[in-house]
Amino acid sequence: MLLTVSKRLEFSASRRLFVPDWTDAENLSAFGPETNARYGSGRNYIAYFVFTGLVDPMTGMLINISEIKERAGKILRERFDHKFLNEDNRSFRDAPPTTENIARQLYTDVAPLFSDTEAKLCACHLTESPEQSATYYSTGVCEANYWFEFSAARKTMSPHLSAEENARLFGESVSTHGHNYHTRLTFRLERFDGKGVLVRYDAIDACLRALRGELDHRYLNEEVIGLKGRPITTESLAGYIYERVNTMLPLHRVRLHERHDFFAEAWEGNAIFLGLQVPFYAAHRLHAAALSDAKNARLYGKCNNARGHGHRYLTETTIGGQYEARSGILYDFVAFRKAIEESLEPWRDRHLDLETEDFRDAPSTGENIVRALWPKIDNRLNQLLVRLRLWETANNRFTLRRT
Repeated sequence: MLLTVSKRLEFSASRRLFVPDWTDAENLSAFGPETNARYGSGRNYIAYFVFTGLVDPMTGMLINISEIKERAGKILRERFDHKFLNEDNRSFRDAPPTTENIARQLYTDVAPLFSDTEAKLCACHLTESPEQSATYYSTGVCEANYWFEFSAARKTMSPHLSAEENARLFGESVSTHGHNYHTRLTFRLERFDGKGVLVRYDAIDACLRALRGELDHRYLNEEVIGLKGRPITTESLAGYIYERVNTMLPLHRVRLHERHDFFAEAWEGNAIFLGLQVPFYAAHRLHAAALSDAKNARLYGKCNNARGHGHRYLTETTIGGQYEARSGILYDFVAFRKAIEESLEPWRDRHLDLETEDFRDAPSTGENIVRALWPKIDNRLNQLLVRLRLWETANNRFTLRRT
């Protein structure tokens, strides 16, 4: 199992995407109209610093999140926040401040600050807009993400099943209904050196235009030729989008949201995944029994409040397994949700330390909560769980992955 802890920080900056040695036409093809912003265009950036390591059994923490905020935040304030990156940050004197390059530079600047900790920075994720983000990994891998939306109607059904089988499997969804689909395309480069462009603007623009033209405001069962004879399910549609994009650009994976809390992913190699977000409310107190009251107060700060405090926790459960080509589904949605709800029920509206057995002997840190929740869900889903995420707040995320 691989456990990571992510801290979300924000900064604002301006930049121009422009390479002086290129012609105006070359810059326009690579970066799009933004390259014409002679004095810079602005973004409100969101950065996620992702750490991995072992959990201290005494404190229940992989890393003290306040340390990430303090150390990484200092770098953001001094080198990135409210800067014109091309001129105010020397790292971008010779490299355009693309999303990928900024993510790479954040990793380069922040990773050495944690050389004295057991936890290590393994990735930096940077969101520059609702449509574009990037992730740079400690291995040198870089991913560029592009989001787009389309609206479409459909009947959830498989042409390979009888009417009775479709009704039993999909219920009311066999009637015509519609979704506002939100789709992420992820492109991956195994070794990114900060030079060049991971995905050219003219290429991704043409790709997204083609997808919208084919899918937007269509009745998927009848009006999209490529879907003829295929099951019309979220899983199948994600797979189809992957196939279509991969004919235009080398693609790593697709995530397709038919609702904000439910998605399917299609990866290279025909791998299919399903994800569902479910919240729960609970109280807790961070306190390590082996430490003195003074040390607990220093370690956990306000989270050590003797009377406790609480959160709206958000879980995201992702499963993977054998995709059933006849029905077009990976797992029954109703059963999927039920397994998660049943796993969370003993914690709902409870004080985790005082009213459950899971944290009698371990601090109820985000790390320990996600580790305690994993077997509850995994056992109910036939060991299909591949990733479990827990947001304690919008800024603090804990993730456990099956390796």
